[in-house]
Amino acid sequence: MPRMEPQESLFESEADPAPTAAPPADAPLAERLRPRTLDEVIGQRHLLDPGRPLRVAFESGRLHSMILWGPPGVGKTTLARLVAGAFDAQFIVLSAVLSGVKDIRDAVERARAARKAGRATIVFVDEVHRFNKAQQDAFLPHVESGLFTFIGATTENPSFEVNSALLSRAAVHVLKPLDESELSLLLDRARGAMPTPPLTPPARERLIAYADGDARRLLNAYEALADTAGEAFELDEPALERALGEMLRRYDKSGEQFYDTISALHKAVRGSDPDAALYWLARMLDGGVDPRYVARRVLRMASEDIGLADPRGLRLALDAAEVYERLGSPEGELALAQAVVYLSIAPKSNATYVAWSTVRAFIAQDGTRAVPMHLRNAPTRLMKGLGYGEGYRYAHDEEGGFAAGERYLPDGIDDPQWYRPAPRGLEIRIAERLAELRAANARARDSGRSNE
Repeated sequence: MPRMEPQESLFESEADPAPTAAPPADAPLAERLRPRTLDEVIGQRHLLDPGRPLRVAFESGRLHSMILWGPPGVGKTTLARLVAGAFDAQFIVLSAVLSGVKDIRDAVERARAARKAGRATIVFVDEVHRFNKAQQDAFLPHVESGLFTFIGATTENPSFEVNSALLSRAAVHVLKPLDESELSLLLDRARGAMPTPPLTPPARERLIAYADGDARRLLNAYEALADTAGEAFELDEPALERALGEMLRRYDKSGEQFYDTISALHKAVRGSDPDAALYWLARMLDGGVDPRYVARRVLRMASEDIGLADPRGLRLALDAAEVYERLGSPEGELALAQAVVYLSIAPKSNATYVAWSTVRAFIAQDGTRAVPMHLRNAPTRLMKGLGYGEGYRYAHDEEGGFAAGERYLPDGIDDPQWYRPAPRGLEIRIAERLAELRAANARARDSGRSNE
């Protein structure tokens, strides 16, 4: 389901054409395939199936202000246009990139004029997260008074990017990327709209993977491919590469090569080879992987393979993720490269990872053991009377801030030593401290047994 952007001006034309009017024959493919009824919409069944929120709004005639949140190319603008068409409302489009408070005032005046003529107004704000607080606040009194229905579209989490006052007056509908079956259906429609030679199965799969859930991206790519078809008998992967050039992903995100490349990056970092790590990082980004996904993988590496041998690695990975969020591509990718290099040369330890995996496996097969009485919370007199918390030793009151010999595991689990520090980096010091604590525990427990 393609998403259409207003190109000529900030507003729809004064004639206010019907949002669902048929486009001219020479319009781009994405425009020609834009759904003009709910039944033509591909995807978003969680919102549009019978009994679902937007279907109910359409069928009941009760329109509400809303925020449409989802990635590009999933139909946010299309749904807003369908709403306007279903309710025969004046449809005013504002671009948060280009509009200001003056444009909002102009939209208010148009809405007032429409109200006098007995017609409702929908104000659609694309990329509403780009409006500042003052601009967003300018909508509030008019949304509250019912002068117009507000529909905002955003690719960013509205909890963080939309003022709470405005957010409280609008329902948030989350739109999802189109899945492979939905993109395949859209591709069939595209071929019906502009007959071309058939796609070979590998080319079809690769084109759908390239779209990555974005309907507009799929239609634009198919149109470019069709324009270069010539007299070809069929459209194969080389034809796809010629038509799309460097834009085409070198692997799809669900394919074997994608996971192989991730594996290679992770293993290069684990193997302390910064050159190889940079190579695989560049391959991933060049292949079209979302840098945010890369940032999440780098965070995983910092926890799994560096751990407490160098705790700064995790902090640096978090900083790199934040820098990318602030700068975007391509500038933010340098921070990811910096994190990958640092993690590659940092001392390695999977001790926490191994300990955590071992404990989880133990708990999965073990019974539910009772919390020892001395470790239980005792907020009431009854609980204290039952012995909750009795005998607990407050570590801060003990010598060195350590209650030597105290037990913190359930009965029957005696010093399992799941966590075993690696002899590298900071964990060398951690191992020394842990050995001191364990020795003090052993002495105290031996002394307690000898006094029994």
